[in-house]
Order: sequence, then structure tokens, then C-alpha cells
Amino acid sequence: MKNLAYFFLLCPIYLFSQPNCNAYLYKGDTLQYKACIEAEKTEKLYQFQREFQEILDNAIKICPNFAYAYREKSTAYLKSGDFLTWKKLIDKAVDLDYGLNLGYRAWCRYQFFRDYKGAIKDIEKLDSLANYNIGYSINGDYHLNITKGICYSAINKKKKAIKIFNGQLETKDYSPGLYDYYQLGVTYYEIKDYTNALISFEKQSKINEFADNSYYKCKVYKILKNQKQYKKYKEMALKLYAENKKMFDPYTRHFNSVYYETIKNE
Repeated sequence: MKNLAYFFLLCPIYLFSQPNCNAYLYKGDTLQYKACIEAEKTEKLYQFQREFQEILDNAIKICPNFAYAYREKSTAYLKSGDFLTWKKLIDKAVDLDYGLNLGYRAWCRYQFFRDYKGAIKDIEKLDSLANYNIGYSINGDYHLNITKGICYSAINKKKKAIKIFNGQLETKDYSPGLYDYYQLGVTYYEIKDYTNALISFEKQSKINEFADNSYYKCKVYKILKNQKQYKKYKEMALKLYAENKKMFDPYTRHFNSVYYETIKNE
């Protein structure tokens, strides 16, 4: 826990854009407008500065229903490792504005806490409440439905995960993300459906090739006793890794990411 807190202190957590204060005024909500104007004063302040928190406290005094202030306050506590206070504040933000905050809470539960069941619960709740596209993780790596599929895979509900992955990938006008087909392919691999695993890894290669994807190709070909292709993709995986073409996140380890030594010792 201390190491995680120290890590957050060194690295910035995703920042949210300041809301358009005039939008509140347009709606006739003068209290949220005034709170928003107050919150704008934090723009050039660091989240651990006392003034940053005091300004947001003032915004909440002006309008206790100003969800943005609770969410912004919560981020510093996430960074510092005070997860109980973070949870209290982000829960308040979700209660006041689920549309802007429920997906974010789900992503944090998944990414930073590996609370797979909690993340699923939040994503499914958002999906049930929203009549629009529920959107993406705050870092843009995954659509929240793909995140939900990852969470189901993590709790060993692989077939359900595959159904969710395919459902999102087959959604009209959806553009596959950087790692979508890879996560689908790994999940097929884990249920020993090697044909569909390879199909998924090949689709991934056309969008974004990286070491982890090539590594799983070599694993499939090894099982299929195709020594030539096995060697080809193992060498490719090592080369891509050396070129830093691998799954990467600045804060946590990607689900199903592969280490160099794992590839080397395959």
C-alpha cells in the first residue's frame, strides 16, 4: 500500500477538464455557476497544495451539489493512498452526477484496485441508467464495455467475457481500440480455442502490433506444433519488446501484459 501511494505521488493521475461554467448559467443554475467560477481558481495549483483543497471546499460551500469539486478533491487522496477518503468523495460525486463520474469510478476500481466485481457493477449500472454510449476509460485505452469484458475474464468467466468483447467489437460504427483484439485473443487462448485466438491476434496485428501479441501467437503455434511459425513469432516478440513496442501504462501493469523474461524463457 505504501509503495502504491508513493508511486501516485511521483506520477500525475489523469486530470479532468474544468467544466464550462456558462453551461450552468444557461440552465439557470446560479449556485453551480458560482461554485464553478470559484473552482476555476485551482487551474494553476497543484492538487497537494492547501489552497487547491480550500478553493474546492469553498466551491462546495457555495453549492453542496457541485459534483466536479468532490471528484477533483478525491484525486489527491487517490494519489496519496488515502483510499477511504477517495472512495467517500468519489461516491458523493457519483451520487450527484453519475453520468460524468460513474464510469470514472469503475475504471479506478479496475485499474488501481483490481476490484473487478466492483468495476463490473459500476459499468453495468451506468449502462442501465444511460441511454447513450457509455464511453471509454479515462485514459482512452478501452471502451468501458471492453473493460467489463476484461473484468469478467479476470474473475474466470471467460465465455461471458468473449461474448462481451465480440458484442462491442461488432457494434455499428465502433472502431477497435489499441488492445481490444489482443484481449479477445488471450481469452480465446485460455479456453483452448486456438483457431479463434489466432484470428483475433491477426486482427490485432493489423491495428497495432506489439510484443505481447506476437508472444501469444508463438504460444499458439507451439501448441499446434508449427515450429517455423513458433520461432518466427518468438523472435518477433523479443524484437518488438526491445524496441519498446509493448503494452504500456504509466500507472499500472496492463491486464495480460507480458514480461521480456517470459518471452525469452518460452
